[in-house]
Amino acid sequence: MSDQLSIAGTALEYFHVCAFFNSRDEEYDVLAPFFAEGVQQGEKNVHIVDPCLMDEHRARLSAAGIDTSQCEACGLLEILPWRKAYLDEQGVFDKDRMLATLDAMTTSVPDGTFKRLRIMGNMAWALHGAAASPEKLIEYEAEVNDVLSRNRQPAVCVYDVAKLSGAMMMDLLRTHPLTIIGGVVQENPFYTPPAQMLRELRAREQSAPSAAA
Repeated sequence: MSDQLSIAGTALEYFHVCAFFNSRDEEYDVLAPFFAEGVQQGEKNVHIVDPCLMDEHRARLSAAGIDTSQCEACGLLEILPWRKAYLDEQGVFDKDRMLATLDAMTTSVPDGTFKRLRIMGNMAWALHGAAASPEKLIEYEAEVNDVLSRNRQPAVCVYDVAKLSGAMMMDLLRTHPLTIIGGVVQENPFYTPPAQMLRELRAREQSAPSAAA
């Protein structure tokens, strides 16, 4: 496979995808072929999911033709709960910790064990309010572009459309060069380079107190 992300037969030169879905059925209909393709090509899948849905996730992958038991045993598939990645033991999101974790994860691939890495993160944890502020989430989504581009490994961030406000959805769009909407992967015309997006976020923070006053 080249250094391109391929989903459902579409190849593009980017590594960070925001996938918006209306249901879990739609999510797996679109992404399961991408996961299966990785397994077939000897590429490792790392999936970060709700700990309450890990068994369901395995079942859905099995229904898509992936031998989950064998793949987990040989390392082709790794399924992590949120608190092994995004969240610490107290259930709090630490942006810098997660960026470092992702950097270590994506730099370890060239050791020859696997051809490459495909990451999927279910982001529902970020929409509960307590784990992370919207600002920290958007900062993370902006900064992760540099990590993925530098290490040339693809990642898909999965969001439930019903749980997003219009403002949050627009910010998420602006931090991802690729989107999946309605099951279609496409280049995102709203994408804003990380440095510019981070400047805008800093400006928002600075203006917030005076706006409140």
